[in-house]
Amino acid sequence: MPGYICDDTRKVTTHRFMEMKQRGEKISMLTSYDFTMASIVDGAGIDAILVGDSASNVMAGNPTTLPITVDEMIMYGRSVTRAAKRAMVVIDMPFGSYQANPYDGVQVAIRMMKETGADALKLEGGEEFIDVIRLIINAGIPVMGHLGLMPQSINKYGTYGVRAKNDAEADKLMRDAHLLEEAGCFALVLEKIPATLAARVSREVRIPVIGIGAGSDVDGQVLVVTDMLGMNQGFSPKFLRRYADLHTTITDAVGQYVRDVKSKDFPNEQEQY
Repeated sequence: MPGYICDDTRKVTTHRFMEMKQRGEKISMLTSYDFTMASIVDGAGIDAILVGDSASNVMAGNPTTLPITVDEMIMYGRSVTRAAKRAMVVIDMPFGSYQANPYDGVQVAIRMMKETGADALKLEGGEEFIDVIRLIINAGIPVMGHLGLMPQSINKYGTYGVRAKNDAEADKLMRDAHLLEEAGCFALVLEKIPATLAARVSREVRIPVIGIGAGSDVDGQVLVVTDMLGMNQGFSPKFLRRYADLHTTITDAVGQYVRDVKSKDFPNEQEQY
C-alpha cells in the first residue's frame, strides 16, 4: 500500500540509505515501540523506525534511558519489526549491554538481531567503544553510530544541554565521526550539537548523518514519535516541532467516553447484540 507521500514500497536497506545521501534525498526517521504505532508510521512512508532506548522514558516512565534492559528492548523491537513492511528498523543497544566487554557486546548484539528480526543496531559512543563496534560490524550486523548528546552518559554530563560547543569537544566529535565511518558504520546520529558542526560532519563523512537537534544541513532527521505527535506536554526542546496535539485529542475522547458510560448513553441499542 502506498505511503502518505511515498509510493516506493521497496524495503529500505543500508544500501538505500547511502543512495539517498548520494542523490541528496533527506532521510525521515521516527521512533516507535509497539506494533500499532509502527504500523501507522510505516504506512505513512517513513524511511526508518528507531526502537529507541527512549522507551525507558516513554513506555516505562523512567527519568533516564539507563534502566531499560536487553529483554525489554527485544520485546519492543520484535513488536515493531512485525509491523514494518518498508521502513528500516534500527534498535538501540541499551546501557550496559556492550560497554563492559566487547565480546559480551557482540553476543548481545547477535541475540538482539536474532530475536527481533531488526535490520540494524544503534550504539552510542566513539573511540571509547570502537573495538566493540568493529566486532559487531565484523559479525555482519549493520551499526548506526550516535555522537553528541548521548543519553546513556547523562550521569557523566550532568545536563541535557547542547554538546560540542567548545573546540576540544567539537574536535573529538569530528575524530569520532571519522572513526565510526572507518569502522564500517552505515550511518550516524548526531544529537543536540551546533548546526554548523553537524553540517561539517555531514560534508566530511560519506555515510548518512541523521540529526536530532543538529540543524538542517544533515542527511536526515529523527524525532521521538510521542513528542512530535504532542502526546506529552512536559517536553519542549527548541528542536521539537509538534505535528499534532494528541494529548488534547485523546483526553477529550476519554472524557467523552467516561461521560457516555456514566450517563448510560454508551452502549446504545445499535451497539449491543
